[in-house]
Amino acid sequence: MSGSDEPADLARQMREKAQQLAEAAERATDPEERQRLEKKSRTIRDRSEQQSAMAAGDLYPEK
Repeated sequence: MSGSDEPADLARQMREKAQQLAEAAERATDPEERQRLEKKSRTIRDRSEQQSAMAAGDLYPEK
């Protein structure tokens, strides 16, 4: 894998993990566990979107 593919691959992996957590939240019977999983899923999805934008050159991290 080339260095240019790594950010896009990381973003894809993050999206997959977020999807897994969202599915686990749907199956959770405990309301607190469901809320925790949903929050974690949203956080990872937000980070993956930022990673994708950075990989595409659309967004630069603030210093």
